[in-house]
Amino acid sequence: MRSYQTFIGGEDLPAENWIHVIAATDLMENPLAGLRLKRTLDRGLSTEDTGAVAGRVARSTPEQWARATAAARAAQREWARRPLADRLDLGAALREIVHDRLDEFVDVLIAEGHPRRLAEWEVAGVLQGLQPETMTTLAALLERVEHVGGRELRLVRKPDGVVCLSPPQNAAASNSMLGVSTLFAGNAIVVKAPRSCPLGVAWAWRELVGAACAEVNAPPGLVNVLCGDPAPIMDHWLDSPDVDTVFYFGDSRRGMEIGRRCAVVGKKSLLELAGNDGLVVWADAELDLAARALTECFYGSSQICMVPKYAVVHPDIADDLIARVVKMLDDVRPGLPDDPEALLTPVLRSGDFFKLIEESTAAGATLVAGGQRTDHTGELDETGVFLQPTVLRVDGLARADELRVVREETFFPLLPIVVADTGDLQAMIDFIDANPYGLRNSLWAQDPEVIDEFCRSVHNGGLLKINDSHLGFAPTLPTHGGTGLTGGPHGEVNFPALRTSRLQGISIATGVTPRESIFDSAKAT
Repeated sequence: MRSYQTFIGGEDLPAENWIHVIAATDLMENPLAGLRLKRTLDRGLSTEDTGAVAGRVARSTPEQWARATAAARAAQREWARRPLADRLDLGAALREIVHDRLDEFVDVLIAEGHPRRLAEWEVAGVLQGLQPETMTTLAALLERVEHVGGRELRLVRKPDGVVCLSPPQNAAASNSMLGVSTLFAGNAIVVKAPRSCPLGVAWAWRELVGAACAEVNAPPGLVNVLCGDPAPIMDHWLDSPDVDTVFYFGDSRRGMEIGRRCAVVGKKSLLELAGNDGLVVWADAELDLAARALTECFYGSSQICMVPKYAVVHPDIADDLIARVVKMLDDVRPGLPDDPEALLTPVLRSGDFFKLIEESTAAGATLVAGGQRTDHTGELDETGVFLQPTVLRVDGLARADELRVVREETFFPLLPIVVADTGDLQAMIDFIDANPYGLRNSLWAQDPEVIDEFCRSVHNGGLLKINDSHLGFAPTLPTHGGTGLTGGPHGEVNFPALRTSRLQGISIATGVTPRESIFDSAKAT
């Protein structure tokens, strides 16, 4: 059994209370026994390990929360003084460690309930963010030096200071690893593992990031890991003079409130909130590939933010495309997490799924496929915790604009395909741009003019993907960040290293006369 104590200032602290994680396969096969075992262990009524326990993480105390932010503050001053190249060495070291322990990383995510295919995608995203091409791009954005007229002119990003990170519950470990980028800018970090799924976060930051920090001789306290009640910990971060930036993942309503509270007390917020991604399919698209990209909606039962949540398709190819998507649903199936073919995950709060289908069909949408509960084998089961991959057809942009299933983020394996009234590209672009969320948007088309117009005109979203996997990762580009309800008023696609730092200009003159230089410099340009 993996066991992780609260980690502060380079030390494991004694623990009195623990949160236990039951292996997802055992929990799914015998949920009552698994929940009973977890409750008994968490209450300290037993120490028996039946083999069903994947690990445990210590519950941190308020005194430890304060100790963690103070340790980060002390370490940050030393770390920030190191040259950028030295700080980026941390990324190179971590890339090798993740690569060497990739299978173990996947196994930890599987133990927490991620299907293998989803876990492999998550780990691929972590590696992509550490690729040499991405690190080179990041280095160029963090520091630039030019020599002009007897001066060395520097544009450098200076760290905010101490960053406190609260990852989401749905993909906590992989998303939390975005916080590593903040270290490249010279920040120190406190990471809170969610109570509902603490193991992957604790493992990743202790086993992977911790090992990389040791390789580059990072100061103790650069990385601190704790677990506890989210609301009181957030209150501490907002009140603490040792916290400069709050890095929050979660739903838009809660995130916007945290952003507002940060602004009131003079702290920066970096928000990674909900997504409601759109995918446009034009008349000349390669339909098999477009259909395959649309089935990415169902990764993790669509309980991750960066999958396509709705499509807008040209009327000339709508019937053909929908038929291809439905045929591909045979490969989208539930299963135990270690099943290499499983893609769907349990949906524990599924009441709104059926309400959305009912209100959509009442408003004129057509249920094309799915719409029922199943067990992990795919058999229909009224008490099952899985939902069939479900496709709705919605005819007309105006009708779609009135449906919650299209205009709001859903966390169900539910894909509405909106058939445009006519082949009016601008109408489709306007529909995408009116989305109040803004994480990713995609286009499938071959006409260069259509592609150029889409890229030029779509302002919504942090990333635009053209004829590519919607949820895939691309070298040199960030993986997260967006506009509107996705990233807040200052949202954009982002490298966290840039969003947790501030631009500073530096001029170092040699042989320059101060007074004359005011005018000579201006005339020289």
